Amino acid sequence: MNSDSYDVLIVGAGVAGCALAHALSTITSPSHSKPIRIALLERSLAEPDRIVGELLQPGGVLALRKLGMEECLDGIGAVPVKGYCVVHDGKQVHIPYPGGQEGRSFHHGRFIMALREKAKKAENVDVIEAAVNNLVSDESSGRIIGVKATRKGGDSKETLLAKLVIISDGCFSNFRSEVLGEAAQKPSIKGYFVGAILKDANLPIDKHGTVCLVKGSGPVLLYQIEEHDTRILIDVKDPLPSDLKVCIRLNNLKGHILDDIVPGLPPSLQAPTRAALEADRLKRMPNSVLPPVEQGGEQSKEGVILVGDSWNMRHPLTGGGMTVALNDVVILTDLLRSVRHLEDWEEVSQILHSWHWSRKPLGSTINILSIALYDLFGAEDSNLDVLRTGCFKYFERGGRCIEDPVSLLSGLAPSRLMLFLHFFAVAFYAIWVMFTHPRLVSHSTSRQSSPSISAADSDSDDGYLLEKPVYSRPGLGEYPWLLFKSFRVFWTACVVFGPPLWSELR
Repeated sequence: MNSDSYDVLIVGAGVAGCALAHALSTITSPSHSKPIRIALLERSLAEPDRIVGELLQPGGVLALRKLGMEECLDGIGAVPVKGYCVVHDGKQVHIPYPGGQEGRSFHHGRFIMALREKAKKAENVDVIEAAVNNLVSDESSGRIIGVKATRKGGDSKETLLAKLVIISDGCFSNFRSEVLGEAAQKPSIKGYFVGAILKDANLPIDKHGTVCLVKGSGPVLLYQIEEHDTRILIDVKDPLPSDLKVCIRLNNLKGHILDDIVPGLPPSLQAPTRAALEADRLKRMPNSVLPPVEQGGEQSKEGVILVGDSWNMRHPLTGGGMTVALNDVVILTDLLRSVRHLEDWEEVSQILHSWHWSRKPLGSTINILSIALYDLFGAEDSNLDVLRTGCFKYFERGGRCIEDPVSLLSGLAPSRLMLFLHFFAVAFYAIWVMFTHPRLVSHSTSRQSSPSISAADSDSDDGYLLEKPVYSRPGLGEYPWLLFKSFRVFWTACVVFGPPLWSELR
């Protein structure tokens, strides 16, 4: 077997892998007498085709700028994103990013190809198209010292050695369990996103991501990814309802979406969505959640580190995955500058400990927010539905009620305390809304004259029936039941927020 030696091997040329390869190539400090030699390995360097990883929050744009890679957003048709529009029951609320900050949305594959080109141009970085078959460990110590890989078009395995191996092979990582051992967790699946591309669609607010809260279904996301292309992501819950399983087996998922979800979208988006569903093949991606486990010491294999989605995942509802990954690369690179010997695992372990807790303010804030918002926007029961309505009306208040939450979501305000305060402010406000705001109680039917009938003939039986929603505030007699329900709503809020918070504080 042929062998070659590097300082760092990176497995996976996605967002985290490419960013880390470029960042490590810039390390120059007294602790490193010569530039670091890096190999970036990827199974296929063809342009990937995915339905997620297409929106970079403002915090991610800032991280890309810190890494000197902001130019990767140029020349790929990226669209500025200035905030969000949330649509619920025919009403919409505008949630702009604070301070005029902007994110970017784009075709995922074009962004990845730009990142790879940037990595290829970095000094002392070899980008190799090869499938990594397995990790190579030292027989005496068990430390990971390299990988065995098969280059594209080759038949024989090649051994590549390194002082430090970094795994960044994505959500379907082949090496997660091997690296973390008993500490490894299996990702939990919180439904799926089914995606298509709308042509020349007009979003409710231009250059804003749109979140549609469809009654009886999960959230629907839309954002423009190119001049004529708008991505739509439709949430399909897991476990799938039995009737939906039948739909999928009969290749009738499109029918389910057309009948049950499209009517809940804003009228201007219904026709483009129907056209896209007829013309495009639906793609499905699991929405995986994986809390981060501290690496280094006895917690994981020596000589190897997990980064990106191979180590930590959150629900893609908030579009925070790439922002977390790029911020992780910024922090890890700064810490590795002080490491004198990459093969010294004790020294590297100390760095990994610092990295794990230094990344927490932003990483855990976005992780917790993604799960909490998905549970609220999904609203699978009446208690969650109260919280979802309260959340929408909380945003309608404006001011700090939208400025702080969107600062958290965009990666501009990494604060778990702020997230905690606003989440439970939403919970208490939702209870207040339940007691004081009018709610739909019935529909009244009235006869309207047909436009073709003259006023003189309006007393005839001709015409059409019109249903009008009837709203009413709760009466005093309902207060005992609402008081009991308020405790259930608050407990539901604790159940939604508590587990992800605990998983991030460990």
